[in-house]
Amino acid sequence: MYSLYSDILLALWFFLPAGIANVVPIFASRISWLQRFDAPIDGGLTLRGRRIFGPHKTWRGIVCGVIAAILTLALQQWLVGRFGWAAWVAGSIDYAALPTVLVGLLFGLGALGGDAVESFFKRQFNIAPGHGWFPFDQIDYIIGGALATALFVRLELRQYVLLIVLWLAVHVIASYIGYRLKLKPRPI
Repeated sequence: MYSLYSDILLALWFFLPAGIANVVPIFASRISWLQRFDAPIDGGLTLRGRRIFGPHKTWRGIVCGVIAAILTLALQQWLVGRFGWAAWVAGSIDYAALPTVLVGLLFGLGALGGDAVESFFKRQFNIAPGHGWFPFDQIDYIIGGALATALFVRLELRQYVLLIVLWLAVHVIASYIGYRLKLKPRPI
């Protein structure tokens, strides 16, 4: 039986590894011993005189985000296997059958890849790094993560719509909190 409440919880639960992967690079950039891995993924290359992705898309962020996504998915699988509430939230998704490292990798690369694609277009449209580009800054990782994981998990259309709307709201709220905590220079 369809339940909006269960679809909301599923959307938040299912996409948590991608959401975590999207935010971890911000914190990883503040860890001093990780600074040596602060190499941009575009290697400083340009297209039409503009950086391809910009200086904020780093290998450190990709690696840390992917590891965080894998660990988050592993924790979800453990919770689903041991607690009824987690199995209920997971709904029809068979977490036991998901290859943890591969799907976690897809969550991380999908989310961060979506963010990198959006950064490419920001650079090409001459939007400065760190400046907002609503709503693309907020949905890039959602679309990337959803597309990448569709190889293993297919949600219904209404669930994908909820996933986009809810994680857009989560992103906006988290960005504002990050701004208030002085982790970000702008609220969105």
